[in-house]
Amino acid sequence: MSESGTLYIVATPIGNLEDITFRALRILKEAGVIAAEDTRVTGRLLKHYEIDNSLTSYHDHNKEHKTPDLIQQLKSGKSIALVTDAGTPGISDPAFYLVREAIREDIRIVPIPGPSAAISALITSGLPTDRWVFEGFLPRKKGRHTRLTEMQTEERTIVIYESPYRVERTLNDIKEYWGDRQVVVGREITKKFEEFVRGTCTEVIEYYKSHPLKGEFVIVVAGAESD
Repeated sequence: MSESGTLYIVATPIGNLEDITFRALRILKEAGVIAAEDTRVTGRLLKHYEIDNSLTSYHDHNKEHKTPDLIQQLKSGKSIALVTDAGTPGISDPAFYLVREAIREDIRIVPIPGPSAAISALITSGLPTDRWVFEGFLPRKKGRHTRLTEMQTEERTIVIYESPYRVERTLNDIKEYWGDRQVVVGREITKKFEEFVRGTCTEVIEYYKSHPLKGEFVIVVAGAESD
């Protein structure tokens, strides 16, 4: 029986294509196959760095039937580089599903660290970074009220991902449930139109009434004040 291959969790740029490590480029070249959340997005990255390698899709809608195949490839000795659309796999994407199955099969897993939108927004926010919590995307409907209520007393800095279509709603909900706290909204981080807007919820909401809500957003919120 052949030795199992390695599952590499490879971080890729969140916008600026220069934000990739030499090690990540080497793994993307050498892996037996690259499992990508969106093969078109990853294809553009590979083309930019003149990397010619096989791509297969691995995303939230096919993870259940695709995972057994990828696990079998790993068990047969093939190494796989797992990438997300942008940033570090496993952060608000289905990478954990494959990682969990690989662990069950005793397959070697190697992280190839790099960019993360959550970390990039946090370290530029000016809010405390010694203790923080990542919430990903808040529930759109079911469970939203419950989650917002549960977090009213959270004292750690809170990091949230949001789409441009729901930024205003989320800022208004933060103000309603948590109070008019200090927030920092990062938009298009590392890209041409990168922008950080800082202020109270009220001030930031007012700002976006006359500025475009386009691109990828990260909201960083000050934690609740301790009693």
